[in-house]
Amino acid sequence: MLRASHLPACTGVGFKPEHFDDILAAPQPVGFFEVHAENYMGAGGPPHAQLGALRERYALSVHGVGLSIGSMRPLDQDHLGRLKALCDRYAPESFSEHLAWSSHGEVYLNDLLPLPYTQVTLARVVEHVDEVQTVLGRQMLLENPSTYIRFSESTIPEVDFLAEVSRRTGCGLLLDINNVFVSAKNHATQPLPYLDSFPLDRVREIHLGGHDEEADDAGALLPIDAHGSPVSEAV
Repeated sequence: MLRASHLPACTGVGFKPEHFDDILAAPQPVGFFEVHAENYMGAGGPPHAQLGALRERYALSVHGVGLSIGSMRPLDQDHLGRLKALCDRYAPESFSEHLAWSSHGEVYLNDLLPLPYTQVTLARVVEHVDEVQTVLGRQMLLENPSTYIRFSESTIPEVDFLAEVSRRTGCGLLLDINNVFVSAKNHATQPLPYLDSFPLDRVREIHLGGHDEEADDAGALLPIDAHGSPVSEAV
C-alpha cells in the first residue's frame, strides 16, 4: 500500500538556505517547509545538515523538478533512485512533481515544458506516475503546469487530463493557483472556470507564487512563471 500524502492543513513556505539561521532561532508560524528534491541529491554536506535540522522541527514537502513525467522516453532510473534515497532518508509528508517534461536523452533542458493532451500522452503519464509511486512506495502529487503554447493535436482538456491521471493512478494533485493565472492570461481564457472544473477532492496541496511579466512583440505584458516576485492581487 502506498503511503498517502498528509501535509498539515495549514500554511507552509518554500525553504531558502539564507533563512536557515532565523528559522532555527525561534519557532516559525508555519506548518511545513517545501524543498526542491534536486537540491538534496548529494550524499551530504551543508544542504543535508540543514534539511535534517528542519525535518526534526517541521513537516516536510519534497517538490521535484527533474523527473520529466511528461516525457515519452523512459524515466531516468538514476534520478529516480536518488529521489527514493532522499524520500527514504527524510520520510517527507508529501512528494510532488510537475505535469511537464524537461529532458531528452542525456540532455536536461532546465525548463518545465508542456505536452499535448492526447490518449497517447495520457497513457504515458499514467505509466510514469505508477512507476514513481511504486518505486517510492508513496503517493505523489501532480502539479498543473504554467503553459505558453498549446498543441493543435490536443484532444483532452487539461483539467480532464489531470483528473484522469489521478483516477487511474491514485495520485493526488497539487493545485498551483499562479500557474492557472499565468496560463489563462497567455491563452486569453478565464481562470475561474478552470478552477470551477478542477477536481478539488484530489487536491492535497496548493501553491501560491509570484510571476514576472515580459512584453510580447506587440508590447502587451504577458506573465512568466517565476518565484522571485510577490504574489499578485489577481492570484
